Formats: sequence, C-alpha cells, structure tokens
Amino acid sequence: MEVNEELREQIFEIVNNQLTNDDPPETKLTYDRLVNQGFDDFQTRQLIGQCLVVELFDVLKYKKPYNNERYVKNLKALPKEPFE
Repeated sequence: MEVNEELREQIFEIVNNQLTNDDPPETKLTYDRLVNQGFDDFQTRQLIGQCLVVELFDVLKYKKPYNNERYVKNLKALPKEPFE
C-alpha cells in the first residue's frame, strides 16, 4: 500500500497539536503509555494517528459529528488497532 506522505504529515500535525495543547488529555496519556511499553516516537504518533483517522473518515465521508468518546475509547485500546 502506498503511503501518502502529505496526509501523514497533516495527521501528525494534529497529533502534535493535541500533545502540545493537552487536548484531549488522553492523547498525552496514551503517548506516554505507549512509549513506556517500548514503542518509539514515530510508532506512537502513527498509532494515535490511526485513531484520529477513524474520526476524520466519519466526519468527511459520512458527515457525522466528531465522536470524542469513541476517539478516547480507541486511544485507550491502543496498541490494538481501532476498528470502531
């Protein structure tokens, strides 16, 4: 599968903003937890980004509102991939 580097950079920018602003705080908690489990910075941001993409997909494709509850649930389940 081909990686869209521009899209990845945009997702990583959102993750960086969430970490910097501590909003939602679960993003930083998840980041710290995954790093402590042995994931490196890139892997951790990529895992968090997967949860973010689930939300963005529903917002953009199905015009659904952002679901913070599901986002946080998926963050807490990492490193299990978000399927919901």
